[in-house]
Order: sequence, then structure tokens, then C-alpha cells
Amino acid sequence: MSKLDLYKVFCKVANSKSFSRAAKDLYMTQPAVSQAIMQLERELDTRLFTRTPKGVSLTNEGSLLYEYANSAINLIHVGEEKILEFKNLTTGELKIGVGDTISRYFLLPYLETFHIRYPNIKFKIVNGTTLEICSILKSGEVDIGVCNFPLDDPALELKPCIDIHDIFVYGEKFKHALSGPVSLEEMAKLPLIFLESKSNSRKYVEDYMLSKGIKISPDFELGSHHLLLEFAKINLGIACVTKEFSQEYLDKGLLYEVHLTPPIPKRSIGVCSLRSVSLSPASTKFVEILEKGLP
Repeated sequence: MSKLDLYKVFCKVANSKSFSRAAKDLYMTQPAVSQAIMQLERELDTRLFTRTPKGVSLTNEGSLLYEYANSAINLIHVGEEKILEFKNLTTGELKIGVGDTISRYFLLPYLETFHIRYPNIKFKIVNGTTLEICSILKSGEVDIGVCNFPLDDPALELKPCIDIHDIFVYGEKFKHALSGPVSLEEMAKLPLIFLESKSNSRKYVEDYMLSKGIKISPDFELGSHHLLLEFAKINLGIACVTKEFSQEYLDKGLLYEVHLTPPIPKRSIGVCSLRSVSLSPASTKFVEILEKGLP
């Protein structure tokens, strides 16, 4: 028997004050219970029980040991129950690293769905750029990241969720000049509005244009996707935005899409996690919801 098993037998005998009742509760034979107590007494070099006409009682040393052993056994049971709660998603915390734009335009309905299904799971949302999210993911500050792809990091497991498209949009002032097809070379000569250079979205478009031999020099570099739309709306330039996150402006006629030839290749948004660490039950369920998509 392991030391833990010996203490479990010891506590059961102490509680029931009987070797035979303890054996019945533990589904053991009475000789096996007696042998376990004798083994523990030999290892501790201390007598733990005194036999009485009604059964057994703890010695002074046994009473002292029981106070600690019983607390330890109870804490182990509590720990096991907590593990079951985590597995059944009746308690716990889900820590997600995500950028403001993806939170606002993509993630919110999935958070709502998850919360409805698992209301006892708490959320911790940490905002940052894709590179910042990768860093805090590796440090253990978050369980998963929801980021702009592509990403090139062998330490991360990547699961694409939705395809997105980078486009250029403009306001009324540029409507006449940009009503027809526009080449990448022509785009580079216009007043451009981009996200700041550390953005993964900006880097993707910039690298694609560089692969075509075209270097950009934006007139404005902004920190949020929403500002890109607003700056373009008041005719400060032509903004590079994510089409899926700009649909409301396009549908209402507040902005117009440049007919770029050729269009920028699609990319994706997805979940990243550490290859070396298994996902928690809450993280696993949330990723499943993301992969399946909303009904």
C-alpha cells in the first residue's frame, strides 16, 4: 500500500472506531485493514490505536496524527471535486488575448454564446497587437489568442476560423477619381491611411505590395480600425481596412470600395495556442464554438 492509502485506512478506522466497519466501508478484508494500520505504526514507530470492548480508540499520538491526516484527506477530496467542476465547466476562468478590432467585429457573439452555455466560467480578456498576444500567450498570461494570420511561430498551434479580405475604401471626395479599376501602382500614389506599422494586418498588406515591387508611404498611421473608417469618411485619404469589419459603412453608402486589380489575397483570423501545453476544458469548448461558427 502507498503511504496515502495507509492514511486513508487510518482515517477511516479512526472515524468508524472499528476495524470491521472500516473494512466494510473500504471494501477490504478486516485482516487487510489491520495489516495496513500495523504497517503505518511500524513506519511511524508509534502506536496509533488502543483496543476497547466496543472497538478501537485513538491514542494521544494517534489523535494528533488524525487531526492533520484527516484535513489532508479532505483537502484531496475537495481538490478532486474541483477538478471535476473544471471538467464539467461549472467553474473556472477563460483567459483570452485578442485585439480591439477582432473583439468588436468578430469575437463578441462567440463570447455571448459561450457565456449562455457555461455561465459559471469567468472571462479575462487581455487586449494587444498580434505580436503582443503571442508574447503573453508564451508567458502563460492567457490560455489562447485570437489573432490575425498569417503567423510564423513554431511554438504555436494555429487554427484558422474565418477568411477576411483587405480592401481600400474612400469617401465622396474621391468617388469620381476611383469609380473604375485601380492598380496597386496607382494606389501607392494616392493619400493613404493605414494602421500603425506594428500591426500584423498592416504588415500583411505592406509585404504583399512590396512583393509586387511597390513601396507605400501612408499619409496617416492610426491605432484602430474604427479610426481608419472615420478618417476615410471625412475624405482624409483612402484607407486600407478589413472588408468584413467595414460592411456597415459600405452598406450605408458612407464609404466605397476601391476596385483593386488584382485584389489583395485573402487571409484569416484564428486561434493560437501553445503546442507544448494542453488546452483547458473551457478553452477547448470555446475553440470548438469558434471553429463551428455561429448558428
